[in-house]
Amino acid sequence: MRVQAEDLATRVKGLKTPSEMSHAQDNLLLAFNLRSEAVAKIAGLVPTALGGQGKQAITQISGDLEMFLASDVIYSQRVAPLIQEALAAGGIHGVPTAASHSLPNIGWLEPTTAEARITGKGSGSAQSEAVTGNHGSALKGVSVGANTLEPEPTLNHVNGGASPTFTVQVENSGEATETNVKVDVTVTAGGKQFKASHAIEKTEPGKTVSVDIPVTGVPLGSAAKIEVNIEGVPGENDLENNKQTYLAVFGK
Repeated sequence: MRVQAEDLATRVKGLKTPSEMSHAQDNLLLAFNLRSEAVAKIAGLVPTALGGQGKQAITQISGDLEMFLASDVIYSQRVAPLIQEALAAGGIHGVPTAASHSLPNIGWLEPTTAEARITGKGSGSAQSEAVTGNHGSALKGVSVGANTLEPEPTLNHVNGGASPTFTVQVENSGEATETNVKVDVTVTAGGKQFKASHAIEKTEPGKTVSVDIPVTGVPLGSAAKIEVNIEGVPGENDLENNKQTYLAVFGK
């Protein structure tokens, strides 16, 4: 993965882009250099994380993973808009810009969560008990009031004010009852992040639960990226259907 990340950054640097796209490429190179540097640092820490100095190394890994988050913000808030700006200036409209994400979910930024995922142990010192059967959650939809959000690249126009409440539909897609299912909402707008979470006490197999998560301080009239993520439950292997990204502009 380290070699692949370095190769991607090298390929971005070697792109021959028209002058109108130079600012977009500069930011794209910054994003991929951050990802390459993060992977290199993490690769060097993984052996230690699985050894005697595990906690210290895992704390460092969580810190390095913030570089992934930074690269995702640069891509969504600088690269993609600058590409669209250059296309529009050239009379090209309606061509979407591909999304690019490197941080699977923000749970990796918490050392205790990262430790559990890397070592297979809980946040305590004891080895977690083996989990059997099919376990999992699925994100079925997100809305703000009467506005049902459509995933990127659609730009949603949301009337919810500066403190919108996100209604998240969470399905228990496994075969067992799950407890303490945590849902995270992150809104990135105006160069800042606004986060909120809620833990669902219990979900039943095959049933969907709605949870309301208010986020305060969101700037109005600015392009925003909304990331909704259902953190994995013990025994869950596939996390792809746990998350979704939306683009929106919030109004009164």
